[in-house]
Amino acid sequence: MFYTMQSRKLGPFQVSSIGLGCMNLSQGYGVPVSAQQGERLLLSALDAGVTLFDTAALYGFGANESLLGQVLKGHRQKFTLASKCGLLGVDKHGDGKMVRVIDGRPKTLQETCEASLRRLQTDVIDLYYLHRLDKSVPIEESVGALSDMVKKGHIRAIGLSEMSATTLRRAHAVHPIAAMQSEYSLWTRNPEIAVLQTCIDLGVTFVAFSPVARGFLGGEPLEPAAFDVNDFRRAMPRFEPANFAVNSRLLPGYIAIAHEAGCTPSQLALAWLLHQGEHIIPIPGTTRTEHLLENLAADMVHLNSDTLHRLNALINQNTVAGSRYNLQGNADAETEVF
Repeated sequence: MFYTMQSRKLGPFQVSSIGLGCMNLSQGYGVPVSAQQGERLLLSALDAGVTLFDTAALYGFGANESLLGQVLKGHRQKFTLASKCGLLGVDKHGDGKMVRVIDGRPKTLQETCEASLRRLQTDVIDLYYLHRLDKSVPIEESVGALSDMVKKGHIRAIGLSEMSATTLRRAHAVHPIAAMQSEYSLWTRNPEIAVLQTCIDLGVTFVAFSPVARGFLGGEPLEPAAFDVNDFRRAMPRFEPANFAVNSRLLPGYIAIAHEAGCTPSQLALAWLLHQGEHIIPIPGTTRTEHLLENLAADMVHLNSDTLHRLNALINQNTVAGSRYNLQGNADAETEVF
């Protein structure tokens, strides 16, 4: 089943109103999918009209970029390719075990970009994000390095991820920022504090990851106790037993609204985001083609003002229990908090 997807502006590009977050093909929610399943999902997305594919050097410690490069190299002119630097896996102790490290030094960013270009099997990355703010390196230095990559033709546009409105303004003064990517959904409203308005002020597109609340709003029952040992939701406070019990009480009312709106729960979450502004592009991730097609159909869902009001009243920063990250995750992100 195919859709004629609407498009939205992303820096110098026009892309599908809903993109594809590719991370969970390689990490995050348990055992990565097989190369064959990953290939099917990526090609199905391309066939269905997705023209924004989002990856990062960190995802699968390079495996995700390699997958996209292998599968999509013959279709490179059909889509906008986004990747990220500044957060990567490093064998710090020489034991083969990769450790996540935030490193925004210009030399590291350039080396990461060169490695990403090789893995992605492309001459240029369309949109290149600084994945996290390295608090030991002025943002001006990191963005200056990315600006040099634009001049060299290695990347076409610059983005930031999980950073504050203040940092966005400082970065934008060095080089125009095309996109800010952060978590945004009904149950994570942090961007509403300041970043969304700053994006409007500066003409920056906001790219929303985890738009279906890490599966919580997807309509399928979740059992955190049964999550795979490698599922990173195990370390997220909102999925801890006490918090999850509180949050689960929001679901019956939410599912009822989805039924009234004539859509699925995941489509309702995505449609709500699309209704927050034309400068917002959600990038849900999935490993299943049926979920992919379900998600993409959300751009045909219209929500009236009453439905939007009820959703906002039901699920927001005051009704959701638990922080979105654990202490380390919150320390790594430089976003505003309520």
